[in-house]
Amino acid sequence: MRHFDLVVIGTGSGNSIVDERFADWDVAIVEKGVFGGTCLNVGCIPTKMFVHTADVAATPAGAARLGVDEELHGVRWPEIRDRVFGRIDPIAAGGRRWRMEGNANVTVYEGQAHFVGPKTLDTGTGEVITADRFVIAAGSRPVVPDVAGIEEVGFLTNEDVMRLDELPRRMIVLGSGFVATEFAHVFASFGVEVTVVARSGVLLRAEDEEIAARFTDIAAKKWDVRLNAKAVRVERVEDGSIRLHLETPRGAEVVEGDVLLAAVGRIPNTDLLDVEATGVTLHRDGRVVVDEKQRTVVDGIWALGDVSSDYQLKHVANHEARIVQHNLLHPDAPIDADHRFVPHGVFSSPQIGSVGLTEQQARERGIRYVTASQDYADIAYGWAMEDTTGFAKLIADPATGQLLGAHIIGPQAPTLIQTLIQAMSFGLSAREMARGQYWIHPAMPELIENALLKLPLDA
Repeated sequence: MRHFDLVVIGTGSGNSIVDERFADWDVAIVEKGVFGGTCLNVGCIPTKMFVHTADVAATPAGAARLGVDEELHGVRWPEIRDRVFGRIDPIAAGGRRWRMEGNANVTVYEGQAHFVGPKTLDTGTGEVITADRFVIAAGSRPVVPDVAGIEEVGFLTNEDVMRLDELPRRMIVLGSGFVATEFAHVFASFGVEVTVVARSGVLLRAEDEEIAARFTDIAAKKWDVRLNAKAVRVERVEDGSIRLHLETPRGAEVVEGDVLLAAVGRIPNTDLLDVEATGVTLHRDGRVVVDEKQRTVVDGIWALGDVSSDYQLKHVANHEARIVQHNLLHPDAPIDADHRFVPHGVFSSPQIGSVGLTEQQARERGIRYVTASQDYADIAYGWAMEDTTGFAKLIADPATGQLLGAHIIGPQAPTLIQTLIQAMSFGLSAREMARGQYWIHPAMPELIENALLKLPLDA
């Protein structure tokens, strides 16, 4: 039984841990699928390449209000798809090749691994290994919806919907979060008739309530949105279509499509790894329990990313990988992960950027707060874009002026939010931020400047 200094399970963010500083360590890397993890292969990077193309395809629909007559004559789906994966696939293959051939001290195992005892791992290749240290970075996978007949009928997830041979005429999207709404935008922009089925009363219900309400209102004008709808049964009918049966407050409803995209959430891959066999403890939802240093309850075992984190976000996994890397190299001077101000973006249409508390969270926690909003329509660049629906909303402590949360819906929202993430991370008050620097006129950041100045602070 071979013994290693370090075993890393997963080649997403976990793959970045082992660099030249580990040259004298005997390292094993274990991967069950494609090198690079979810983000590179089936997540944030390819989806945003599709989103940008969808934004271009959607431009003619809004051009008339600017006095420009444009038409979308069609999209060449195979070219769109192949442009994306013509870049992604070689990167994944190159990462695998580099680990297989370029690191003399690294052994790669390609298989579905699982623990069979304390710090003892069956690599899924017929070999069992042990190690002094393990990093569990095995990610997550899409949830299979609890809908009668779905396994027999078949469904798509983010892992295969982007590689379809041809565009369907109609698509049912089951889910209401960021994966569901991003793909709804992509395929609707390419001419697919999209129906979105949401169990909740709004789309993106985890967002600030005003943001979610505005997004839902806009989406309902573009897609067939079914709210408060529980999917109970799915079947394939004689013409090959998929028929999804819903229970709603309005009574039974039926929606039909050519494909069904399941985007109802993700689950950590801990069950595939049998992590409890090595003594690691889990949260009720299956995530690995870690402390602020990303350590599990077992000495010498760390975890990071979707397998342990509340946040299914690549930038969080990357941050946690840096923390684990430092703590592996400097066990006598460990550092903590910083999850105080974790931002996220939703790249649908319109886009959303968010960081910190929502207003409903502030209310629930009994925190004293004030809010201010600024519409895109009331800044000069908003006039240029004729944007009538976007806005920024800030939440602050009235006594100190410290920002507690920031939420933007509208063009380039995930980019605009960055200045507010910076202010929160470095303790810059709203007044200091608004008046302590120049703001380019008439650029979009004036949205932020004006919202800051509107906050009704105590002083």
